[in-house]
Amino acid sequence: MPSMAQKATLADAAELLWDVLPPGHRVEVLQGRLTARPHADGSHALSLTELGRAFERAGIRGSGLEWIQALGIWLASGPDDYAVPDFAVVDKGFLGAVVEKNCHAPHVFRLVLEVTCVDWADALGPKAECYAQSGVPVYVVVDRKHDEVLLFSEPVDGVYPEPVRFKRGQTFRVPESVGVSPELSVNTLLDGD
Repeated sequence: MPSMAQKATLADAAELLWDVLPPGHRVEVLQGRLTARPHADGSHALSLTELGRAFERAGIRGSGLEWIQALGIWLASGPDDYAVPDFAVVDKGFLGAVVEKNCHAPHVFRLVLEVTCVDWADALGPKAECYAQSGVPVYVVVDRKHDEVLLFSEPVDGVYPEPVRFKRGQTFRVPESVGVSPELSVNTLLDGD
């Protein structure tokens, strides 16, 4: 007879980790691998605040979309895979799309954005693969280690084409396919001001 430990899933282990880590840590399962990252710093938080303001100025209210921080997405890349992106633009009816463990179906996500901290390799590798396999139309990585922003869009057969890269001093427009298309400053995303 299998023991309780043998019956536990990776998702169960992730839930236990959520319970024992200090508040602010983010636990995710990416491609069958359990990850945890520490609480974000002030620049990271300001970047997300400014990003929300940009979507408000671009008219997200009344568009049938919402911007939201730290909303779980159930990923198609593995049976227990999920992520908690820093920022997302989702369909207004996302509350009716809960899959399990407070994670939502990927079809309600129009854009996912990650601001890297210590996890830049995950953001550029496994997360890009998982979001593409799940059909997320637009994925933005604010890569503070390499001082650039990467825009992945329109996955084909579960793979994003090469990202468009933006450096300091540049701005870029969120693709129209998201439904709201603000112009974003690379400096603001990298620095939070």
